[in-house]
Amino acid sequence: MIHPWKITKSEVTAQTSIFTLKTLNAHSPGNQRSHKFYVLEAGDWVNVIPITADGRVIMVRQYRHGTGEVTLEIPGGLIDPGQTPIQSAKRELLEETGFSGGDWELLGRTRPNPAFLNNWCYCYLARDVVRTAEQDLDEAEELEVVTADLKDVPGLIARGEIDHSLVLSAFFYFQRNHQFTM
Repeated sequence: MIHPWKITKSEVTAQTSIFTLKTLNAHSPGNQRSHKFYVLEAGDWVNVIPITADGRVIMVRQYRHGTGEVTLEIPGGLIDPGQTPIQSAKRELLEETGFSGGDWELLGRTRPNPAFLNNWCYCYLARDVVRTAEQDLDEAEELEVVTADLKDVPGLIARGEIDHSLVLSAFFYFQRNHQFTM
């Protein structure tokens, strides 16, 4: 039977605006050995599948420094301190796309990578959104708003045009909750 490991030492190695890197020494109750691990303590995230009344999914293209590529994603971002996940999801949708309103549903939540991350990502569906404002991006953000017909999303995934794991998780939850054919 697998049991939690005992943390014998925890040290902050680096602190940034979006995560804290900790170095942990942990002792295995199974093999009785100690090992060093690195954990990124990060805030929880949200992402949103926004769909207009005519079945268009509102998406964004943006450059991602981790991969050095432009990606096709759904709106999302960090949950701000003092905000609930739904409040942050609505804020991110409005800021990144200018769309708001609609009927909202929590599709599910997932652990982005429990091997070294400690956070959650909450996945939402927003039906019948409408454009109500201009984008209001952070100074380090450059996003292009694009739309796709909902029925075209499985093809975008199959061709690898959508490959962000958290976006794929959101569409998995959508498919599971709404019997959408992928």
